[in-house]
Amino acid sequence: MEKPFPHITCAVCSKPYNDPRILPCLHSYCLQCLHHEIEKSGSQQMFQCPICERNTSIPVGGASVLPQNFHLGFEVEVAGYMSKMVNNSDVACDHCIDGGNGPAVVFCCTCHQFLCKVAYEHHRTDRHLTKHNMVGLDQEGARQLHTTMKPRDHYCSQPNHDGNKNFYCETCSLLVCRDCTTATHKTHTVKEISTVAKTHQIEITGALEDAREVVTKLTGAMDENNRMIEQVEISKRNASLAINQAFETLQQTLEERKKTLLSELETISLSRTTALTLQKEQFEKMVGDIGHYTDMASQILQTHTDHEIVALGGLIPTELQATLKRVQTISLTPNQHSNITVSVQTDDLTRQLLKLGNLFEFYFSPSSSTWMSTSVARVGARYHVKVQSKTSKGEEYPHGGVEVKGEMRSKTHNGAVVYGEVEDHRDGTYTITLTPQTAGPHQLLITMDGQHVQNSPNDLDVRPKRDYRILCNAQQVIQCNGPRCVAIHDNGDIYVGSHDGCIYVFDQTGQMKNTIGSSGSGDGQFSHPSGISIKGDVLYVADTYKHRVQKLTSSGKFLHKFGQQGSGQGQFNLPWGVIIDSNNKLIVSNNYNHRIQIFNENGVWLLTIDGKGSGNHSFQSPWGLALDPQGNIHVAAYASNTIQVFTREGVYVRMYGDPKGPSGIAIDDEGYSFVSERDGHCLSIYDPEGNKIHTVGNLNYPWGTALDPRDGSVFIANRGADTVLKYCV
Repeated sequence: MEKPFPHITCAVCSKPYNDPRILPCLHSYCLQCLHHEIEKSGSQQMFQCPICERNTSIPVGGASVLPQNFHLGFEVEVAGYMSKMVNNSDVACDHCIDGGNGPAVVFCCTCHQFLCKVAYEHHRTDRHLTKHNMVGLDQEGARQLHTTMKPRDHYCSQPNHDGNKNFYCETCSLLVCRDCTTATHKTHTVKEISTVAKTHQIEITGALEDAREVVTKLTGAMDENNRMIEQVEISKRNASLAINQAFETLQQTLEERKKTLLSELETISLSRTTALTLQKEQFEKMVGDIGHYTDMASQILQTHTDHEIVALGGLIPTELQATLKRVQTISLTPNQHSNITVSVQTDDLTRQLLKLGNLFEFYFSPSSSTWMSTSVARVGARYHVKVQSKTSKGEEYPHGGVEVKGEMRSKTHNGAVVYGEVEDHRDGTYTITLTPQTAGPHQLLITMDGQHVQNSPNDLDVRPKRDYRILCNAQQVIQCNGPRCVAIHDNGDIYVGSHDGCIYVFDQTGQMKNTIGSSGSGDGQFSHPSGISIKGDVLYVADTYKHRVQKLTSSGKFLHKFGQQGSGQGQFNLPWGVIIDSNNKLIVSNNYNHRIQIFNENGVWLLTIDGKGSGNHSFQSPWGLALDPQGNIHVAAYASNTIQVFTREGVYVRMYGDPKGPSGIAIDDEGYSFVSERDGHCLSIYDPEGNKIHTVGNLNYPWGTALDPRDGSVFIANRGADTVLKYCV
């Protein structure tokens, strides 16, 4: 029969554990074996763990004061009982003194005793014992034993104390009984063991979560190492092919040079592979160490025994955290890159045959790499920089893994420095996010592998944070028939979707400069357009009453359309809001289907966020949509009077505000939300945490809301008054 407990043998004596004690490294040994190991070390302060060879301090009082491994002790006890049950020999009754009533026939999992027929009958008829769990003395009983039998209670050994050790003295770090708490531990800090165990459970669970996160990172790093090793091999094969093709035309004369180049190639690939493999082995070692601790932690949590958790719980978070800190001290980025390129000239080079060809490593050039961002930043607002790595020839370098850093240094506040967070997109591009703390002139510094990129350092103007609480009266009023939605082009042009089926375009002064479309069902015609979004030269329109989305140029030329009435995938029932994210994905709210759908730029369905159901994630009649600086989707749900936030993967994040009929929403680059409330006849402004900071009232059924990204001006489609209002900060 397969042993249910494969780890009950001491690594020192090779026998089942006898009074097992646990070391800080979480390895356990018999108490007597530890005494022997300490004596063998010849030291009074330190000895090595026989398994992991970690130096362990000898506690005052010796090995006897080390924590008991109750769980292993229980496993040994259970294994002993199981051995007796399946060895086909008679087992004496533990209840009878002389054994005169014959061998045992059952095992009581409650009393931890083998019982003969007489004792078994006594158990069955005694009302105090009838509920005890019994198993037969066969292989099936042995299999049931582990799940049925529970550890013994821990009784106090003090004279005249007759209670379980259900309390823990934090002053002495000891398990004590109730009598102890009123005697020798009367003035100490004593808590019920269940309370202490719960605290340890929380700590262990937290440590496990941290460990899982680090293991995920390490696993990702190992995957990246494997990918890089594969890329090295691919590059090696490609280079080898190029070398062979070049030298085929030169035959014997070029053979010597060919061998030289292949040898150099082998050296480069072997060097890279070796370095990456060694780094991967380091990651594997750390994963193994963490796995050892997490397995132990999971095992302890599964036992649900407070005594065991208290005895061992304090060690596990300490050891896990120590290992996790060691992980933080190393780089998880592959220490080698993968590209190898060969250049072989096949012209008439007879006089240079012995020097023909060179291997070189095709890699990025920091001085050729570029970056993009705005020249103005805001205090306290996240400032994003997009970096593109390039080769020395100015070609885009398509691989990640480069060490990119970004700094923002003040020129006036004693050179105060803000360090950026870097996201590696693994395609040769990186995003650096910085949050300036002071206004005034700054320098922006961007480096790749320690070298400045092109145009770094560069001057940057950091301006004070905007104060939206000063919004009061509109600075501009644009007359428009039944405005439903509004969007602002990068050049400042104002696009307004109208109840009459047209998209009107106004310049910054409010003068109309173009009319796009007309009422109808043809391409480029609209019926009650309720949402528009513009990015560059592309305009998307939620053609609400035709249950479709149309794609046009910013000047109004029809390009594409998708969607039809229905509730299926990619279908609409009154599409309302429409926005474009940084990856050119289209996000569309669906009024009567109560859902959000995400498409690619050509209208291919990708994802649905369903608002039907109950709970915080549900919503009804979503109208306005907006993206915050983190890329999360904010949904203005008109019928449910809520503002809800979801990730672009559809995961519910939070809810905020108390709007009355929210119809439109816009979010600035700092995370402030502007919510037009159709039924509340106002515009509510919320800070990035969702706290309302200001209200602009006296509006007349406001619908869509938009922001001018250049200066933060707020535009509102004030439908009931046939106007578009502009508020300046």
